[in-house]
Amino acid sequence: MKSIAEKKKSQNIAEYIIYMYQMEDLIRAYNFNMEEIRQFVISHYPISDTEKDETRLWFASICEQMISEKITTSGHLSNVQDIVDDLAKIHWTLLKTDKEYFDTYNSAKPYVIEMIMEAGDKPVGNEIQVCLNAIYGLLLAKLKGREIPKGYTEATEAFGNVLSYLSFAYANQK
Repeated sequence: MKSIAEKKKSQNIAEYIIYMYQMEDLIRAYNFNMEEIRQFVISHYPISDTEKDETRLWFASICEQMISEKITTSGHLSNVQDIVDDLAKIHWTLLKTDKEYFDTYNSAKPYVIEMIMEAGDKPVGNEIQVCLNAIYGLLLAKLKGREIPKGYTEATEAFGNVLSYLSFAYANQK
C-alpha cells in the first residue's frame, strides 16, 4: 500500500488524494482494527511478506494519524487536505494566467455551482474539493453498483479534466 500511495503521489496527485480518501474509509469500515485489516485486506495483496509488513505499518500509521486528528467517523487527513489546498492555490493562479486551464475550468464551472447549490447548508470546501468529492462519490457509487445519473457522469468528466490539468501543473511545480 505504501508503494501504491507513493507512486500515485508522484504520478498523479488527484489520484493520490482520492486513493487516500478510500484508505480512510477502508480503515473506518474495519473500525481501526489492524488485525482485521491485516487478515481481510493486506493478506490478499500479491506482494512479498516483507512488503506486507511494510503495508501493515503504513496502515497502522494512518490509523494513528486519523485517531490523533479526531477524524475517526468523518473528515480527511490534514496532510492530504493540505495538498487539496495547494491544488486550490494552483487553480486560482491558473485561472488568471492560463487560457487553456481557464477554458477547461469553465466547462466544469456550471457543475461545480450546481453541486454547491445542491449541498445547501452543508460545507463543501473550495471548488477543487467539490471536484474531488464528486469523483470520489462516483467511484463509491460504482463500487456499490448504483445507477449513475447521466448528468453526473458528464459533470465528473469535466471535473476529471480540471483535476488532470491541476495534477500536471502540481507535478511541474514540485
